[in-house]
Amino acid sequence: MQATAYTYDPQTRSGSVLLDDGTPLDFGADAFDAGGLLLLRPGQRVRIEVTGEGEERRITLLTLQTL
Repeated sequence: MQATAYTYDPQTRSGSVLLDDGTPLDFGADAFDAGGLLLLRPGQRVRIEVTGEGEERRITLLTLQTL
């Protein structure tokens, strides 16, 4: 699934993305670290992997979207 980086806190390595329908979804340091990223800027396109549904949905992996 693809999304757009919305917020990122380098101290906690957590933040949020906006799904393509505009829905915000938070991610924690575990998802950020799993993708091997060093930095994330708002507006960057990212690829995410998600588990769960509805209120239980959470991001498990966050990487930069590449062509």
